[in-house]
Amino acid sequence: MNLLRMIGVGLLLHTKQLSRSSFEIATALIVPVVQATLAVYLFRAGGEPGRLLEAAVGAGLMGVWSAVLFGSGGAIQRQRWQGTLEMIMLAPRPPALMILPITLATAVTGTYAMLATLLWGRLLYGIPLDFAHPLLFLVAVPGCILGLGMFGLLLASTFVLLRNANALTNTLEYPIWLVSGMLVPITVLPGWTGPIAAALPTTWGARAVREAATGSGPVWPSLGICLAISLGCLVAGALMMTYVERRARAAATLALT
Repeated sequence: MNLLRMIGVGLLLHTKQLSRSSFEIATALIVPVVQATLAVYLFRAGGEPGRLLEAAVGAGLMGVWSAVLFGSGGAIQRQRWQGTLEMIMLAPRPPALMILPITLATAVTGTYAMLATLLWGRLLYGIPLDFAHPLLFLVAVPGCILGLGMFGLLLASTFVLLRNANALTNTLEYPIWLVSGMLVPITVLPGWTGPIAAALPTTWGARAVREAATGSGPVWPSLGICLAISLGCLVAGALMMTYVERRARAAATLALT
């Protein structure tokens, strides 16, 4: 119970901090709307107006992934700039438990991207929000977001040693959502991307949300695989965080900005 309370308090604290950032607010307001607009016009130009709901959902998932990716990298940098990274690492808890609320907070704030793209598509383009499985959709989206938050811990563990984590996040954003099939079907991608896609929790999370929205397949297997891989990422991230933290201490590079 104490562990869950610590994670809950940390999640609330970091969510409040993100809501005070003008950059985070501006990004959350603008990027999902732009992505949703581009997705709608791409699907219309491709002669697939019947898949506009799928386009809106995919654009929303892209926004969630961007929030997790940039939030995980930016959170570590912000702790460095604020001079609190050392205190986080010196806390009498494993480093992963101190960073996990930050990555979960970025995933929670990313839920706005999903809401914004769906509302934008409905109000501006008249996309009917006829979900095949509304209740499963309400379960799949939080499950996907939780999985992305745990995946964010694995990403954040590699950012502790990097002076400019944003340089890495910029290179990961588009390849991951492309390979994960958030907007473009995986079947149209080169065959060698298949094993990469299967190993990413983003692929299965996006599939679960899309299946719940369109009824194109069973939701629970995809969501279960997403959470299973995410738990693996959580364990790997915890081990990596401990290793990186010890290495950063030994090399005296923890506070480098």
